[in-house]
Amino acid sequence: MGLKAEAAILGFHELPPQRKLTRDKTFNLEQWARLSKAALDDAGLDATDVDGIVTPLIGEASMFVPSTITEYLGINANFAEIVDLGGAGSAAAVWRAAAAVELGLCETVLVTFPGTHEVPTHERRPFVLDDSMLFGASSNAYGSPQAEFEIPYANLGQNGPYGQIAKRYGHEFGYDERAMAKIAVDQRTNACSTPDAIFHGQPLTIEDVLASPMVADPLHKLEIVMPCQGGAAVVIGNKNQAKKSKNRPAWIKGFGERVPYKTPTYAHDLMYSPMIHAADQAFDMAGLGRGDMDMVSIYDCYSITVLMSLEDAGFTEKGKGMQFVNEHDLTFRGDFPMNTAGGQLSFGQAGIAGGMHHVIDGVRQIMGRSGEAQVNDCNRAFVSGNGGIMSEQTALILEGE
Repeated sequence: MGLKAEAAILGFHELPPQRKLTRDKTFNLEQWARLSKAALDDAGLDATDVDGIVTPLIGEASMFVPSTITEYLGINANFAEIVDLGGAGSAAAVWRAAAAVELGLCETVLVTFPGTHEVPTHERRPFVLDDSMLFGASSNAYGSPQAEFEIPYANLGQNGPYGQIAKRYGHEFGYDERAMAKIAVDQRTNACSTPDAIFHGQPLTIEDVLASPMVADPLHKLEIVMPCQGGAAVVIGNKNQAKKSKNRPAWIKGFGERVPYKTPTYAHDLMYSPMIHAADQAFDMAGLGRGDMDMVSIYDCYSITVLMSLEDAGFTEKGKGMQFVNEHDLTFRGDFPMNTAGGQLSFGQAGIAGGMHHVIDGVRQIMGRSGEAQVNDCNRAFVSGNGGIMSEQTALILEGE
C-alpha cells in the first residue's frame, strides 16, 4: 500500500530570500501566479498542462481557497486541495499531489506556497492584528484548548515551548551546547556556498553561536530560524509529463505523516515526536533504509528540532543525537550532508513557505543543480516537515532515475 513512484517533481522555483524591515506589498494570489509560472518554466511545461493544485491558506480568501486560486489562474482543476499543517504543510502537499497523480485524477499539479509578503491595505480596509499573530502557535478562539488551558498561563508562541523541549532533553539525556551549535555552524557553511542564502558569505563558528544572546534557555539566537521574505513552488507530474520535462525527475518514492496534537501540552512524551511514525511509514513505503539516503533535508526552525528529528527519523539512537552530530560532517562535502542550502537557520524561513525550502533542497540535489554545494552522486533524499511545536510531522523520500 502506498505510492508506486509514478509521480515526480519536475520543476521548482524558490524566490531568493530577502531580509527587510518592511515587506513588499503583494497579494498572495499574485505571488501564487508568479511562483507557479516560474516553476512551470523551470520544468519546461505549460500552464495548459496543469489540472490540479495544492495550496496553503492565502490572505485573499477565508474559505473556498482552492477555487479562488483556480479562478484567478484560469485552471480547470480535477484536483484541488488545501493543506493547513504549518511547517509540515509543504511535504504534506507534495505527497497529496503525488497521490492524485498516481490515481489518475490529474497529470500535472502545482504545489505553490506564497511566503511572507505583506498584503496591500487601504484606509477603509486597514491591517488587522489577528489572533494568529498575537498568540503565535496558540489559538485564542473561544472554545479552543489553547484559550482555556495555555494562553492564561503564558504558554504560547514558539521560543518558549521549543526551549522547554530542549531543557527536557538535557534533563533526560544530557546537553552538549557545542554539539547543538555545530548544527548551525555546519549549515552556515552550506549557506556560504549557496549564493541566494540570507547568510551567504557570513561564516559562523561555534563560539559565535554560544556568544549570541540566550533567547529561550538553552537556545541561543543563532540556533533559531531567520525570518525572511520569499516563496516557493514545485510542479508534480506523471511519467508522460516527466518525458516532456527538461529536468531529471525527482520521483516521490514514499511519504509519512502523523498529526496527533497541536501543542506540546498534549504530547504523550516530549522526547518522542510524531516523526517516529512518519519516517517509518516513508521508509517502509519506499522500500529503502536510512543508509540509502545520499542527503537529508531536516526541518530546522530550531537546533533542537534538527536533533529530535535526526533521532526520531532513525538516523541515530534516541539520546545519541549530540554524539552523532559531533562525529559527522553535516556539510555538503561531508559524510552526512544535511540542509545543503543552509536550511532555514541560514538560508532563511519565508513564513509558511519555509517547509518548501527543504523539499526544494532535496530536489535541487537530485537534479544536480546545487552548484558549489552539490553533493557528489546524489540520487536519494530524505525530507522532513514539522508544524506546530514538534506536533505535526511529515516525511518524504525522493529518488532520481
